[in-house]
Amino acid sequence: MFAQNLKTLRKTKGYSQEELAIRLYVIRQTVSKWEKGLSVIEQIACL
Repeated sequence: MFAQNLKTLRKTKGYSQEELAIRLYVIRQTVSKWEKGLSVIEQIACL
């Protein structure tokens, strides 16, 4: 569910994966993994 929500919100805002990655201080591949459900955001990183 998180993966699809992230992708939908990113596209709604008009961000590329690269742009979102820059805003979240991660690399583009991390955003891709989140959207594919291959990885999840660690809670500690979100604080």
